Amino acid sequence: MKKLFCSIIILLSIISCATNKMGNVDTSSRTVTTVKIPNLDGYLTLKCDFHMHTVFSDGSVLPVVRVYEAYREGLDVISITDHIERRSSHRYASSSQNRPYEEALTSARADSVIIIRGGEITRPMPPGHFNAIFLTDVDQLVRQDYMDVFRAAKEQNAFIFWNHPGWESQQPNVTLWLPEHTLLLEQGMMHGIEVVNENEYYPEAHQWCLDKNLTMIGNSDIHSEMPVFRPGEHRTMTLVFARERTAQSIYEALMERRTAVYFKEFIIGEERYLKELFEKSVDISITKTGNNARITLKNNSDLIFHLIKDDHDPRLTYFRHVNIIPYTIRPQSTQSFTVRLNDGIQSGDVNIIVKNFLTQPNTGMKYTIKIN
Repeated sequence: MKKLFCSIIILLSIISCATNKMGNVDTSSRTVTTVKIPNLDGYLTLKCDFHMHTVFSDGSVLPVVRVYEAYREGLDVISITDHIERRSSHRYASSSQNRPYEEALTSARADSVIIIRGGEITRPMPPGHFNAIFLTDVDQLVRQDYMDVFRAAKEQNAFIFWNHPGWESQQPNVTLWLPEHTLLLEQGMMHGIEVVNENEYYPEAHQWCLDKNLTMIGNSDIHSEMPVFRPGEHRTMTLVFARERTAQSIYEALMERRTAVYFKEFIIGEERYLKELFEKSVDISITKTGNNARITLKNNSDLIFHLIKDDHDPRLTYFRHVNIIPYTIRPQSTQSFTVRLNDGIQSGDVNIIVKNFLTQPNTGMKYTIKIN
């Protein structure tokens, strides 16, 4: 009997380990990492990841784990986008395409993470891989002709974006916009592009979003278990500037291109949003003493800012060596520098570039601090 009892204990341990490998992590620890990013006037800044996979396609964890990971990292919104055409080879393969969303919902209610129903349209180039989110029935996208798939997504008023356009497996030499993409855009079946996928930034996609009025998206595209990030680290995500913390407001913001991409230390997006995000994050004060003006920048956010000097009034002397080495303002810190007002002037413009706020491909945001 004792041997039988020991055998049962060992068997249960093996099953437990196997279950954990399929994605049932211990969620009893509710340590949440919060990244402080300010809201904009009239909008909440929501942290979102719209591209991830589970055991229902080629991922390694269950949907509830994706919800827990998002909760642990302080995310507001996720969409599980398992491959529609590339199903799992094990027992989940015959399930409805809606099952990942339905399983995630159980955990989402407890963890306050908004779950968006989605799926990944997985086709060779052209047109490549696309995500359709805010779907009502993913099963309706199981069709042979890819244009029929996109039409089915459009009929459900989905938000559709092009995934990893510069992925080497599909565009090994150069990242191209093809006639098929023009057709999708013209027929209202492409609304955004991943400017960043996991750790890859695509400057071509950044420019296409600016030129073609497409929404900038950044996602993790996680397949394995999400690592536990150290302080200051985070997954690639989309910042959505939404009126309310609801699915409908998120959809509206995506359709109106109110987003930015948060990638490592970079924020990528339209200048109107990045400028306000900088101003909401950093308090700027100026103290004048004689011919000197001391400029103090207090960073109230968890973002980091790398500044260099831009073209400026030659009567101002400032920022020694900063044109070579970025002047860094770290999270929750204060930095100061002094500007000399030459030739008896009383005012001037201090022009800087926030190098890691990209408003154009590989180009930092210009910003002016006025000395009155």
